[in-house]
Amino acid sequence: MMRSEITIDLGALRRNARTLVRVLDGAELWAVVKANGYGHGAVDCADAALGAGASVVCVATVSEALELRSELPDARILVMGPASNGEVSQAREADLGLVVGTDEIPEGVAVHVKLDTGMGRWGISELPAATREVVGVMTHLATADSDLDLARAQVERFREATEPVSHLVRHAANSAAALRLPESRFDAARCGIALYGLSPFGTDPRVDGLEPVLAWRSEIAQSRLLRAGESTGYGRRFVAERDTWIGIVPVGYADGFRRNLTGTEVRVGGDRCKVVGTISMDALAVVLEREQPLGTPVTLVGRGVPLEEHATVAGTITYELACGINSSSTRARRVVVDS
Repeated sequence: MMRSEITIDLGALRRNARTLVRVLDGAELWAVVKANGYGHGAVDCADAALGAGASVVCVATVSEALELRSELPDARILVMGPASNGEVSQAREADLGLVVGTDEIPEGVAVHVKLDTGMGRWGISELPAATREVVGVMTHLATADSDLDLARAQVERFREATEPVSHLVRHAANSAAALRLPESRFDAARCGIALYGLSPFGTDPRVDGLEPVLAWRSEIAQSRLLRAGESTGYGRRFVAERDTWIGIVPVGYADGFRRNLTGTEVRVGGDRCKVVGTISMDALAVVLEREQPLGTPVTLVGRGVPLEEHATVAGTITYELACGINSSSTRARRVVVDS
């Protein structure tokens, strides 16, 4: 028995990409596939997104871009994080675009200059002197998922600062801004989380016509009866108040099911069941309504168990949970489908 199975539905990703293309209404969709496609598989997701209308794929590092280039020789690839001098040479040889947040513009490589309009992270406050290498200008919005007024102020700062170079490609929107802030779309929008069918607002993605791409399933490896007063797991964090059936699922924090997900719910067969006790490295426990046979399917993430719910319980965001799911072949079976 494999510990768990992770299914990536590229059909859902393509439909999300087409939804975003429609929303952008003429602006280009740039698919963000950094961090191994937010845990979904960078190469598969980049290829599917490009086939569904995305124009560019975006990553954080040159090494991520080089992995994509070896599989997607004709793709337009943009590296959004800083690059060392040696990496600039690699980017030049691999025909990558680079985001630059300083006054120093490297030669012989397509450059997108990053303006800091309020994120307070990478970027410069004023545009440098124009060179033939500069093909685009960009910024990153800090609050498009939480405070649209501040996001609008950033957009206006960006618009004013870049008006003299409006002939260059301008891009500012992330997923949240693409969906809620039309004035942020400019020439292109860099969409990540929405591409994977997860809500940038932590709400039901169906509101924006998005479908989750990732499903994660396991099974009951042991079903046992705790008598009143007996416990399960480290630290006796769950003690049965009455005779209680529990199921042991062979997935834990080493697989990406975090320790602070105690109290969330998964689906065992057709039942919603609460995760109880301490989640260990390799196992978790759920309260069962009745004894369940070994091999009963358990949906950890998927239909009826949205990742957004887990994020609420863990006090985090879906981005972090998705990136943390371990799809190593020694821990899980990864299956790619195209619905």
